[in-house]
Amino acid sequence: MADDKQKRLETIPQTGFFGHPRGLATLFSIEFWERFSYYGMRAILLFYIYYSTTKGGLGLDKATAASIMSIYGSLVYMSSIIGGWLADRILGSRSTIIFGGLLIAFGHLVLSIPGSVPALYVSMALIILGSGILKPNLSNIVGDLYSKTDYRRDAGFSIFYAGANAGSLLAPLIVGTVGQVYSFHLGFAIAAVGMIIGLIWYILTSRKTLGQAGRYVPNPLTTEEKSKVFIRFGIGAIVIIILLIATIPNGLLTINRFTYVVSGLGVVIPLAYFIVMYTSKKTTQVEKSRLIAYIPLFITAICFWSIQEQGSTIFSQVADSQTKLDLGWLHIQSSWFQSINPLYIVILAPVFAVVWTKLGKRQPSTPVKFSIGVILAGISFLIMVIPFMSGTDHKISPLWLVVSFLFVTLGELFLSPVGASATTKLAPAAFASQTMSVWYLSNASAQAINAQLVKLFNANTEILYFTVIGIVSIVIGIILLFLSKKIHSLMSGVD
Repeated sequence: MADDKQKRLETIPQTGFFGHPRGLATLFSIEFWERFSYYGMRAILLFYIYYSTTKGGLGLDKATAASIMSIYGSLVYMSSIIGGWLADRILGSRSTIIFGGLLIAFGHLVLSIPGSVPALYVSMALIILGSGILKPNLSNIVGDLYSKTDYRRDAGFSIFYAGANAGSLLAPLIVGTVGQVYSFHLGFAIAAVGMIIGLIWYILTSRKTLGQAGRYVPNPLTTEEKSKVFIRFGIGAIVIIILLIATIPNGLLTINRFTYVVSGLGVVIPLAYFIVMYTSKKTTQVEKSRLIAYIPLFITAICFWSIQEQGSTIFSQVADSQTKLDLGWLHIQSSWFQSINPLYIVILAPVFAVVWTKLGKRQPSTPVKFSIGVILAGISFLIMVIPFMSGTDHKISPLWLVVSFLFVTLGELFLSPVGASATTKLAPAAFASQTMSVWYLSNASAQAINAQLVKLFNANTEILYFTVIGIVSIVIGIILLFLSKKIHSLMSGVD
């Protein structure tokens, strides 16, 4: 396995993009356009769901809209299991990415056509499946560009992460403005075009820049396994269709009940995945130790993402209805606040990349970085308590949102690119792509939990809401800090 990894590395141009492998530029580009399409859509989707039909929306209530957004985000990351499995067992990462991009583009095109709530669900299904197929495999190929001992690795993931956030930065400003000022559907169409551009660029450049990265299938299905898998998938699809037909028309399966189902899956699926990987005969004793070390990091990541992802739900509501949007001659679109987080990342990610590279072996361990990240996220919520302490009968300054986003973004830079990098290093060899899917499940679990949490937010509970979640996050960070040395020792030589 080590020899195969070395042979693949020899096919990849190791310089050509700011001291990093040339292939990082290819992956940077498709990640930019995929995030442009996804976050452009998300910048206006909440408003599209709860704005009245006279304003071009679907007219659902705010609590339901926020819950749908959380479930949507959860299922996007939950479906990364499918992408990891397809890459590990059938297609390899490179081919899987193309299928994912096509599904995403079709999903945005469905939203671009004026429709109804059912059309929204069809679009969501396509984007959920496409994003799950594409997302983990991009990160997995980034990991393939470097050896596990290459100190450029964390910096490479930070640069890749900057590409993602450059797309996320521009999307709300372009798609958000067009969607809120002219037409939601025109905004969704622009998101579709972005994904198509990224997919074309990836196909044209990947052969020359990525070598054999992502070409291999780590744990291919045997002929006997293929027959069993196709039968099981067929039976599963039939069962799901029958359940939907039996429960939706008579009102047994409502949006509210569906959120509870997904919230439960957000806890059960990661647990099942850890059990399968740990008990597999293909997982060595060293890899089992690393999986044990990964569990507290995973739990911490859930807490962090629960806070970070509320930027597009709770914070969007606050921006839209409780924030001063007129600053002199300038009127701010509420969707623009979704650009604050990626703006900070674009500015600060290169700084973090340089710092980690300069520090080398002297940089904080992965568990310490995680603890700092989740503590900063908790502080970002506590900051939001301050403007609401004087009452809710006035609109707050947009600067409170700006400052809060700064703290959660600093936390994100300590945790997210580092977590993706650590995942590729701690992953059992037989579950390489699937372990990256497990990393995305931390976000899926967080948003599944959020689907219930966001229902508790209103004008009467906002101070308690921000306070409790902020304090819980800080406590989790402090506990992880105390356990960091033990966790690091279980990582068995991985920094």
